Amino acid sequence: QGKFTLLRDTRTDGSFLVHHFLSFYLRAGCKVCFVALLQSFSHYNIVAQKLGVSLTAAKERGQLVFLEGLKSCLDLLFGEEEQQPEQPSPLQFLSGSSGDLRALFEFVRASLSPSGQGSWKGPVLLLDDLSVLLSLGASPVAVLDFIHYCRVVVCYQLKGNIVVLVHSNEDSEDEENELVVNSLCHHSDLILWAEGLATGFCKDVHGQIKIIKRLSLWQAEQDLVQIYQYKIQDRNVTFFAPGLSAAVL
Repeated sequence: QGKFTLLRDTRTDGSFLVHHFLSFYLRAGCKVCFVALLQSFSHYNIVAQKLGVSLTAAKERGQLVFLEGLKSCLDLLFGEEEQQPEQPSPLQFLSGSSGDLRALFEFVRASLSPSGQGSWKGPVLLLDDLSVLLSLGASPVAVLDFIHYCRVVVCYQLKGNIVVLVHSNEDSEDEENELVVNSLCHHSDLILWAEGLATGFCKDVHGQIKIIKRLSLWQAEQDLVQIYQYKIQDRNVTFFAPGLSAAVL
């Protein structure tokens, strides 16, 4: 409880980690607020069904609060219906009226605040992916402020967990994205860093994952680092030590 987990991918797609955490927390009986900025609800639901979880059922029973970022962007920018002042869009910053992400934070806080309906084990904020907010025009300071306030409410006040996916590329010229990624790395309790193979494509090894466990955020203790390679299959992911794949053995 109270942990901030950063999912980071470089030269590969780390969305399989998002699907894992989503199905894991729903099966565990947690209240989940899923800010999905990258794909549609039907996409996540199809993958979740392969993992034995129904997002539709989770929404109906109030366990899952789903923000479909793609639809919200279109409704806000091109929708015919005007936004109600008392119920602003979570992505209100797109309209240019305000550059901060306060409306998105208020949506998260309202979604995860304790209520009389349902006795869930703990609140979870899942965000896929944070880099999209920068692409939509949010400033790095606004994004980092949003994450800071979410950590205060979800991790410290509600004793819940936060899982965030970001894309990164060390050779990228996108300085704003790299600034956000590096800042989040310094404040994360756990980093799962999926990387593509430097040698290129291999049908038996899809990439490697670096697990960085921060033993202490406040003391100069050495981080615990483990490295595995993985292969993504239809319904699960196989992990193995480097050099022990089927292609080698």
